[in-house]
Amino acid sequence: QVQLVESGGGLVQPGGSLRLSCVASGIIFGRYNMAWYRQAPGKQREWVATITTGNSAMYTDSVKGRFIISRVNANNTVYLQMNSLKPEDTALYYCNHPSSIFRWGQGTQVTVSS
Repeated sequence: QVQLVESGGGLVQPGGSLRLSCVASGIIFGRYNMAWYRQAPGKQREWVATITTGNSAMYTDSVKGRFIISRVNANNTVYLQMNSLKPEDTALYYCNHPSSIFRWGQGTQVTVSS
């Protein structure tokens, strides 16, 4: 019954910005910590960022200072603002609980290229 729908991905040039959105349904959204993950072709899925129910944020080292995770509980939405994008950020981006307890959505593709 839990559904996660990611959106906002696309093709962007290095140094550009993109904002991803994840809308959750089937849960009392405000009761859960939420996270973003990404997976590049041929690589395992990696954790990117987490935001707690109290709006505390944590990031993987490679995106610190460039990405900002936020949430709007009234909209059941978690966001990932991505700035100063690099080619190595290219991946399929997913949202989930930090412990990956929900069913994975389809993800949204981010491609950083000239």
